[in-house]
Amino acid sequence: MPALPLILSAAVAALIAPAMLRTLGDSRLAMENFRGARLPFPAGTIVIAAAALAAGPLALVQELGLADDVLAPELRTVAVYAFGVAALGLLDDALGGAPRGWRGHGAALLRGGISTGALKAAGSFGLALYALSGLGYGDGEYLLAAAVLVLSTNLFNLLDLRPGRSVKVFVLLGAGLTLGAWDLDPLWALGLFAGATLVVGAYDLRERAMLGDTGSNLVGALAGLWIVLTLDTLGQAIALAIVLAITIYGEFRSISSLVEKAPLLRQLDSLGRPA
Repeated sequence: MPALPLILSAAVAALIAPAMLRTLGDSRLAMENFRGARLPFPAGTIVIAAAALAAGPLALVQELGLADDVLAPELRTVAVYAFGVAALGLLDDALGGAPRGWRGHGAALLRGGISTGALKAAGSFGLALYALSGLGYGDGEYLLAAAVLVLSTNLFNLLDLRPGRSVKVFVLLGAGLTLGAWDLDPLWALGLFAGATLVVGAYDLRERAMLGDTGSNLVGALAGLWIVLTLDTLGQAIALAIVLAITIYGEFRSISSLVEKAPLLRQLDSLGRPA
């Protein structure tokens, strides 16, 4: 039953989301979105909670022999990186603020300070190296996969400037990878987090919550993991080049402005969002 983690995490997220959103909406962390509406924030915490709540029953089902192949072998790697990145994102949501972007973080370091964003970037790299260790990669493959994870994590944070955008890109990327490789195994490996992400992403799209760095970095982590679990070395290198190019563009230009200028991108970006 490899699809069970995805189904259960989605069900748990749907069950706990209303109460958690009320709590987040009443907290000091609630934030205004791009329209000025004050929304529950960071809704990415719901994904963390749902995955954690679903993990126990799933482990019991597998360990007690009630079902086979419930937990994918890659889940430990996925969980280490996903939970870790989400925790770093939550730190940034709770304590962070300016500066933003790689240039801002670098400027803060040169002034003798440090930002939670810089801590998050360095911590993500450490988590990537740890999560991928011991999996039999060659040196170059190991460093390449780690770079894919870290830059994908950061990219989805850059994308998350409009409701639903980061989750839409995640879904499109996952669909492309799955159809291209004709392989559902990576999806099942991510299911513990992917199911809950889709539920919370619907709230984000409908402007009923904001993912925050907790959620957007987690979505980026899952995207990077999907790439690493699906593609060979050449495919990962191509993906890294694309992610790096978009990241550099986002440092110097507005991704939202680019989307607005392209009719097809604008239509896809606004699909499902309240008028």
